[in-house]
Amino acid sequence: MISIEAAFELMESEVETDALRKHMLAVSAIMGALANKLESSAGEDKEKWALVGLLHDLDYERTKDNFELHGLITVEMLSEELPEDCLYAIKAHNSRTGFEPNSVMAKALIAADAISGLIVPTALMMPSRKLSDVSVKSLKKKYKDKSFARTVSRENIMICEDLGLDRNEFFKLALEALREISDELGV
Repeated sequence: MISIEAAFELMESEVETDALRKHMLAVSAIMGALANKLESSAGEDKEKWALVGLLHDLDYERTKDNFELHGLITVEMLSEELPEDCLYAIKAHNSRTGFEPNSVMAKALIAADAISGLIVPTALMMPSRKLSDVSVKSLKKKYKDKSFARTVSRENIMICEDLGLDRNEFFKLALEALREISDELGV
């Protein structure tokens, strides 16, 4: 399996935009937190889940104009680097590939991908522009406002329930995970 260091190097060589890199870091942090949370019941591996989060959008810049391929190119690139369950989760995180999210990891990736797209913009709306000022209450308010971060699928966020987490618990877990890497995210 690819090391986290090699995965970071690969991300830096394949991804040009800083915003996308930060998104990938955010999803990685949330996936690691989810693995920790689910570990007692599902035996999930934090490093493996963090790798999936870090690498899930590796091909985004290449496939953004042909989105049916998003995730599939990443899987081709990583076929020798990640176990099959990780590769499947990456394929399944994009509903347009036709792969169903039929594992806990795949569902977690979809939910983590979506919640990161709600938390960071919420932080940027704070006067301080910092994650430290975001609360679960402010996330709930932004979640309900369909015009805020309107491309973020609220349905995908709610996949957290398939993981045994209610929305508030998921908001708290994801927010805490991102606060731990706030310097890297710049918020």
